[in-house]
Parts: sequence; structure tokens; C-alpha cells
Amino acid sequence: MTMLSDHILHPAHGVPRPESDPPPRDPTNRLVIVVRADPVICGHSGEARNLAEVALTRGFDDVRIVTWPIPALQAAGLPLKPLDAVLPYSTGITVERPEGVGDYRVPDGRVLNGMIGRLVELFTEGVPTTAMSLYLSPHDAAIAQAAQIARSTGMNAPLTTIAEAVGSDITNVVRTAVDEGRFGAAAHVLTTYLSNNVCVAVSEFTKELIVAAANEVDSRWGTEFGPACVERIEISYPAINSAAFTDIDPAETHQRLAARGLEADGYVLFLSRLSKAKGVDDLINGFAMSPVHRRVKLVVCGTGPEAASLRALAASSPCGDQIVFIDDVDDSEKPHLMAGSAAYALPSKPRPEFVETFGIALAEKMLAGGGPIVTCDTGGIAEAVGPHARFVPPALPVAIANQLTEIVCGASSAERTRGAAAARRFAMQFDRVNVFDKLFARVAPVHAAS
Repeated sequence: MTMLSDHILHPAHGVPRPESDPPPRDPTNRLVIVVRADPVICGHSGEARNLAEVALTRGFDDVRIVTWPIPALQAAGLPLKPLDAVLPYSTGITVERPEGVGDYRVPDGRVLNGMIGRLVELFTEGVPTTAMSLYLSPHDAAIAQAAQIARSTGMNAPLTTIAEAVGSDITNVVRTAVDEGRFGAAAHVLTTYLSNNVCVAVSEFTKELIVAAANEVDSRWGTEFGPACVERIEISYPAINSAAFTDIDPAETHQRLAARGLEADGYVLFLSRLSKAKGVDDLINGFAMSPVHRRVKLVVCGTGPEAASLRALAASSPCGDQIVFIDDVDDSEKPHLMAGSAAYALPSKPRPEFVETFGIALAEKMLAGGGPIVTCDTGGIAEAVGPHARFVPPALPVAIANQLTEIVCGASSAERTRGAAAARRFAMQFDRVNVFDKLFARVAPVHAAS
């Protein structure tokens, strides 16, 4: 675990942040990523880190992650890692958390003002820059506004923009705007997205979701967003540091499991956010229905808005003493928990506010090894796991129970080993170097044309 001594205190708000060495004095090629970065528990926070790390090996000598101040993240109620568990970034990557601009009379826009202002400064320093937003709202809008301001000053250096959309950009913003008849909000998101030089989505499912929403906007208000989305949007799967999951020491895995009171193949694992859409309630009920609760534990790792209710559900279960909750897993421990599991379950189910658009944790699990995956064929999950998972219908605990029984009580060691090896080969396509190179191959022609 990275200790508090590995961090420095941000002078403005006195909380630890990853230490970053100063970039070169005269950078020649800059990458700026705008994202909800660490300590937010989110696969796309990790993706930003992975893209930044690869960028240092691909000709970028100044990499900036522009993100939110810690107090703003805490106030939003987002699930966060312990601050002393955030791994440091490599030299050459600078994490910036611009302070808000304005006083109490600007209740919601202060931090966004600070972020846009800092982006304008980065875009007008004479350094050719590629700027990428992960999540459209509000990161894409921040880059677009900063780019417009920078260009209006006449001080801007060459700038190429990339916007990566996730499903919640549509379900949480565009879908809501359409349902409520708010054309302006929907048009704002789609227009800003399409104004980027490169538009990508994290899965084919996500692109289909965006196109469907755009077509509905077109049908209702006579616009032409749908055809533009079909033509412009390409797919860029989330970038994962495969080495963090494949190069793990079995002896260390044993030690880390023992520290948690666990042993290899002695537990079913859930590791993700504790929200309604993740199906943890179905998993707890399915685990109780299966005889496996007499042989293995259910380990639920994560934090989120449903933590209290899920703990209460587990406590009321007849096998409650076999259900363990862990809320302080850091990035260095996660691969070991995955590798030691008898099975990994993510019975995600579609909800109005969230649909699993890829399933980064599933791909990480396949890289780490361990027992089979039990999940649901919803959203973009099938793209993440291919044929290397056992699918159950959403919200059906009895189906989860049947699969857990078959895995824990019926699968042979040889079957599990073969399955794990095949799953790892499939998941290697999501390695961060592969993803980065494919994504920036799309950027190169834009640079050449500018």
C-alpha cells in the first residue's frame, strides 16, 4: 500500500494528492486529460492514469491530468479510495486540481470556472497539445470552452481534442433531457461532443446508446445529430495496465489473503461500486440460496450509496456470518483478491440512471486469473468478457445460485485453469499500450491536416 509519506499536501486545501515531479521546462508535446481522477473509485479514473503513463513512452514530454479538488469530490458523495492508498504517478505526469474561482454567489460553477481557466492557460503556453475528456459532462464542455477562449486570444498553440463518451453521459444527461423535453440540454451535450476532432465511445453498446438518443432528439426537434454520430463515433475500449494483474507474486497473494482472513478458492468475490445497478442484493440472495455458503465466503469489496442497506441485507441473511464486507481495498491489493477468488460475480442490471457500458472490473478480473465470472449480458458487458463468462438473467438470484453451485462444487481444477488462461488471452486486447496506440493512430491524421 502507498503510505501517506508518499504524498504531498496540496497547499490550498491540505489534503494528500499523488506526488508529481515538475514537467520539463520546455515541453514540446503535451497531453491533457480531464477526468474525475483518483481518489475516485471508477474504472475511468484508472483509465486516465493508464493513458497518461503510456503517453510518456509515446513522445509526450508533459502530461497533465486536470481534475477536481478533493473537497468537491467528497461533497459530491462519490465513492473514494482512502487518500493514503492512491498510487503515485510517474515522473512527467502532473495532477492538477484547480481551485474554484468566485465566491459564494457562484454556488455550482466555481470549480468548473477554475478548471476552464487552467485549461486556457495550458492551451496558450505555446506547446502543441492534445486534450482528452473522459466523461462528456462536464469535462468535454470544459475543454470546448477553454479551446474557444484560447483561440480567441490568438495565443493558442496547435490543439487537437478527443472526447470519450460513456453510457452515463447518455442515461444521466441526454436521456433525462429528452424525457423532460429539454432540447437545449440534449443539444448542448451532442453538439459539444461532435465538435471534437476525434469522438470515441467505450464500447459498441455505448455508441448504439448515443445514436439512439441522438435519433430521438432528431425525431422530436428536427435536428440531424443521429447521422453525424453514426459517421463520427469510433470505438476505444478502456485502457488497463495488464501488468498490474498478470505479474503478481503468488506468495504475496497468499500473504494478502491471509491478512484479510481469506484463503485461495475460499470465497466468491464482488469488487465494484455498491450501487443498485451492480446487483449486489441479487448476489447476496443468490449466495444464500446456494449450498456454497457452507463451503466458501462471499466477499463484497467496495463503497457506494447502497453500502448501509447491503450490510443490513447481509446481516438478515441466514448465512450472514459468511458474508464479509471490505471497504478499503487499494489498487495494489485488488489483483490479489481477484486472483484468489473461487468465482467473481458482477450481476449488473440496467437501471434508468446507469447501464454497464463496458465492465472494466470484469476485464481486470480476467487478466488476474482466479475462478470463473458470473455476470449478466447487459449493456457492454459481453464486449468486455466475450465467451469467457457465465451469463445469468438480471435480477434473478436463483440463477446466480445455480451458477455458483456449479462453479464451486462442480468445476474441476483443470477446467478452471484452462478457462482462466483463455480469459486472460482475450482480455489482453485491453492492455493500455494497445488501446493507446489504436486511439492515437486516429489522432495522427488530424495533426497532419492541421
